[in-house]
Amino acid sequence: MSDNALTLLRAMEWLPASSPLLNAALLDWLMEEDSMTKRFERHCAKVTVEPLREGFISAAEVGEEVALLPQEQRYWLREILLFGDGVPWLAGRTIVPESTLNGPEAMLQNLGNRPLGRYLFSSSTLTRDFIEPGNVQSLWGRRSRLRLANKPLLLTELFLPAAPLYHCGSAEGSQ
Repeated sequence: MSDNALTLLRAMEWLPASSPLLNAALLDWLMEEDSMTKRFERHCAKVTVEPLREGFISAAEVGEEVALLPQEQRYWLREILLFGDGVPWLAGRTIVPESTLNGPEAMLQNLGNRPLGRYLFSSSTLTRDFIEPGNVQSLWGRRSRLRLANKPLLLTELFLPAAPLYHCGSAEGSQ
């Protein structure tokens, strides 16, 4: 499951938010500006994270997404599954340029089982450059370039079949 989810995440095709494939309910989820972890918590008793891979990788290993980040020798990679009440809801991939890992942002290397959203959205210096929706094999996802103290990182998320995105109407998003 985890290998397949990460393979699909890497194969996502990116769409403009104006794509006719995206309805209002999907856009409500995919263009969420706040923490997805926090949003998931409205649908379950407990959100947990299972890190699948963490460590430095080369620019070549980053692939095409390296064009969305500063050119560097190494990038910190974190790939996870996020669960709602023990059910896998999201596969996530975070790519962080090594230069972003200076100062308090070095904490990004030590998140362990802590959701990235809990760390990011506790920072007063967090900004988002863009959110881009994506699709692969009838699954939806998104990628965002975020900045902590103006230092970039790229977050890609794939909503797995059991995720509330596929089972909730748009009314939920207005809570």
